[in-house]
Amino acid sequence: MPTAINAAVAQHTAAGSVPCTTLGTTAEGVGGGTGGIYSAIISRNQPIIRVKENTYEELHKKCLEKNILYEDPDFPPNESSLFYSQKIPIKFEWKRPREICENPRFIIGGANRTDICQGELGDCWFLAAIACLTLNKKLLCRVIPHDQSFIQNYAGIFHFQFWRYGDWVDVVIDDCLPTYNNQLVFTKSSQRNEFWSALLEKAYAKLHGSYEALKGGNTTEAMEDFTGGVTEFYEIKDAPKDIYKIMKHASDRGSLMASSIEDNLGFSYGSAPRSHIGELIARMVKNLENAQMSQPTVDYQGTDERPAWTIVPMQYETRMSCGLVKGHAYSVTAVEETTFKGKKIRLVRLRNPWGQVEWNGPWSDKSEEWNFMSEEEKIRLQHKIAEDGEFWISFEDFMRYFTKLEICNLTPDTLEADKLKTWTVSVNEGRWVRGCSAGGCRNYPDTFWTNPQYRLKLLEEDDDPEDEEVICSFLVALMQKNRRKERKLGANLYTIGFAIYEVPALDSMHGTKHHLQKDFFLYNASKARSKTYINMREISERFRLPPSEYVIIPSTYDPHQEGEFILRVFSEKRSLSEEVENMIEAERPLPIIFVSDRANSNKELTADEDTGKDGEKKLADEKKVSVGQGEEVLGWATKAQERSEEEKQFRNIFRQIAGDDMEINAEELRNVLNNVVKKHKDLKTEGFELESCRSMIALMDTDGSGKINFDEFRHLWDKIKSWQKIFKRYDTDHSGTINSYEMRNAVNDAGFRLNNQLYDIITMRYADKNMNIDFDSFICCFVRLDAMFRAFRAFDKDGDGIIKLNVLE
Repeated sequence: MPTAINAAVAQHTAAGSVPCTTLGTTAEGVGGGTGGIYSAIISRNQPIIRVKENTYEELHKKCLEKNILYEDPDFPPNESSLFYSQKIPIKFEWKRPREICENPRFIIGGANRTDICQGELGDCWFLAAIACLTLNKKLLCRVIPHDQSFIQNYAGIFHFQFWRYGDWVDVVIDDCLPTYNNQLVFTKSSQRNEFWSALLEKAYAKLHGSYEALKGGNTTEAMEDFTGGVTEFYEIKDAPKDIYKIMKHASDRGSLMASSIEDNLGFSYGSAPRSHIGELIARMVKNLENAQMSQPTVDYQGTDERPAWTIVPMQYETRMSCGLVKGHAYSVTAVEETTFKGKKIRLVRLRNPWGQVEWNGPWSDKSEEWNFMSEEEKIRLQHKIAEDGEFWISFEDFMRYFTKLEICNLTPDTLEADKLKTWTVSVNEGRWVRGCSAGGCRNYPDTFWTNPQYRLKLLEEDDDPEDEEVICSFLVALMQKNRRKERKLGANLYTIGFAIYEVPALDSMHGTKHHLQKDFFLYNASKARSKTYINMREISERFRLPPSEYVIIPSTYDPHQEGEFILRVFSEKRSLSEEVENMIEAERPLPIIFVSDRANSNKELTADEDTGKDGEKKLADEKKVSVGQGEEVLGWATKAQERSEEEKQFRNIFRQIAGDDMEINAEELRNVLNNVVKKHKDLKTEGFELESCRSMIALMDTDGSGKINFDEFRHLWDKIKSWQKIFKRYDTDHSGTINSYEMRNAVNDAGFRLNNQLYDIITMRYADKNMNIDFDSFICCFVRLDAMFRAFRAFDKDGDGIIKLNVLE
């Protein structure tokens, strides 16, 4: 059974614990080399999706024409852009670079990893990703357009581009930055007059709603937002034997890498260095706390104005004696081999995003090992003695001290094989809707089957002459959307995972787009699954399965958790991945013959009564059938008699309530239905609401009189009786309600086939807060569905499934 793992205890997982309307796209990209490696990531994400209608170019031009500096209305220079959970005890001053220093520059001498120094925000995970980004100039220019300047055509406006769930988004900002004592509070460059890193951080903060939203995270989250790549995790203690080769391949092929040392806080890294500003703020906070203690009469209850005691809740570093920092993200900037005293030595180069505090063991900047290296080798390895946060460490010491390795591959084959491969990429967007398609993991069999389903057809085996198995290689990556941005609303990352089932060729569902039902998952085991469920933004895993048709079920660990996700499938050979989506259709019902002449209709009621008497006579004759024909005939006769009795009751009740015109309005319909329903003791219901009966009248009334006659009512009741049987079938506890997750089956039993979006709408409209649907809402829903399909068929004259309506229709 699936088990959930919180990121706080994720160190206990195996290596690579990366275990409803759909937008689907497919593209191919070359996985390697300096030219083709980017095609699957960059090319398929064109064009840029603008954040606002006004593009950067338009806004920039307008500011120049008016000779004004741009001010961002969506991310204003005030406290709302800084923090959402607290108020700070001091006031930051927002300044433009020209107010902070003389001769400001966007980039000096090219953007490189030494330009990044962390400030007072716990976003070392983000800064470590930036340092990795600077190693890949092509990707860097994608994220940071270089045609920006503080000199030529300066208008106080800048823009950056990030990958967001399948699209590249252009984020426009002004250049106002938070300062204290004329110093930048957050990220800064090692050179006081260089500002690209501070502005990039601001754009990323805007993308997520505030600076505080960047506190704590894992480096691959930012790496993916810079590249659109796919992430893989390695627990170093459980890493494969060829982990060095994997790192070397990743480094050579442009993958972004980061590593960290576990501190029992899991994957979320948010440490910050102690600094002059930080200590100053801490002292101010301390003084403020003392002031509050000396004035106990101050009452903050009932107000949100209470000052916070920290600038941003963050963990300060835990330095080890070797100079490394626990709970902190480092960029992996190089993986190399060298010769030392006649032996091959494997080295890893790391960078601390603080821009200081380095490893002090073997192969550190000032270690004696460098004394035995030639000048040429020192130059090749770019060795320098400087307190810039970057250092070399032996691979053995790296494996000894570090606990996590995070790799963002630009294509899935970055780490494997020396030859280049082409990968097919399928992207599907979906969502879990509480009460409808948020079914939880396989531990919840009653609702698991309601999760979104994606059919995967593996059509061709891999081209590997050394592998005798008929196998298809593919990678599945499940990413939840917008959780960081929604932190201010109380959102946290869900615990997510997925399972993969084969749909056998002999199964009736093979080759269809029908949603697999509950019984399928009860009697079929999964063929593959994520190793665990974990609360990370994305989990991914590689699989090797025979060519066949499969279904992927992405889910949260617990049911009823609502959110959006993106599911990506990378396969070496041709494959097809798409969401299971039923065709919208209904079983063709018998035509309704409405009598438009109300007077004639009401006269015919008397004739019907006579027919009814004849029917009773016929039934009496049928009762004389020989007993020798068995109990089946007697049973049928008994049911026919019951139907006849119900018909008589109906007519009597209808006549009593309708009056001489033999027509009823909504209130009278309610009385009729509730009187009849009361006689069904096995159905627990409080009856029909007036609003529901108004809907029924509106949908069954053929001449717009606001009333229905007996024929129309009888047809309605026949429908209600058949739907009532379906309701009782799923009301297993006789509570008078059914679970909203069962609505999908109930709708199918009634002869309707709906897509996922319509099931979501039904749940949101008719389910109560406990995700239950009562009898009244159930019937009202079915009446609407029935009427809508009939209306559509009436307009669809040629039967092609497409209609055109004018405003009146």
